[in-house]
Amino acid sequence: MRMNSIILAGGKSSRLDQDKSCLLVGGRSLLQRVIDAVNPISQDIVLVKAERQAIPCVARSPRLQIVSDIYPDKGALGGLYTGLAASKSCHNLVVAADMPFLNKSLLRYMMHLAEDSDAVVPREGNNFEPLHAVYSQRCLAPIEQMLRCNNLKIQEIFPLMKVRFVDNREMRRFDPQCLSIFNINTPSDLSRAREIAKQEIRAAEFISNPAQNQVCSSISSDGTA
Repeated sequence: MRMNSIILAGGKSSRLDQDKSCLLVGGRSLLQRVIDAVNPISQDIVLVKAERQAIPCVARSPRLQIVSDIYPDKGALGGLYTGLAASKSCHNLVVAADMPFLNKSLLRYMMHLAEDSDAVVPREGNNFEPLHAVYSQRCLAPIEQMLRCNNLKIQEIFPLMKVRFVDNREMRRFDPQCLSIFNINTPSDLSRAREIAKQEIRAAEFISNPAQNQVCSSISSDGTA
């Protein structure tokens, strides 16, 4: 099922003391990594930002629509409402801008499950990943009701909708380490992400030039050219 993607970029980062979306991981901003990940599986992309937030760190595209929060200062729930209201797609993949390792196979699987549900949400026990999910525009009415009551907990809309939960075992079929749902909140998260990105770059270089790497390995093992 093809659909639009909504990226929520308006979250504040008190623990990192800066706009997370422009932090570099593997030579690209976090936000650019997210855009690059969802671009091949999306019709269009809606980027939701805070009212006065600048977005200087991404390449502009005709398929990228940037919108500001309809309900300012209402957190991720307000951003979700804004993205769904702006989208021209009934079902929408929704991700946060601080997820550097989105797994396209897992996301496609979740998108495939969405046709008969109002939402598709990863869950491990009582822990949900509501910003790595798929939502229908049928969610707009209950979300708006919660916003008007100033109830900003996304998971509390789930009883009001038909939700297909994706458990940990399902996720690991596509993403064994569940890195797709990994997001950056602290300096240690950022350090971990940068180390993982370095490993990915090394692995990609090895795959792209295996002959050269074999020669280098032989030189290292016997000390001769």
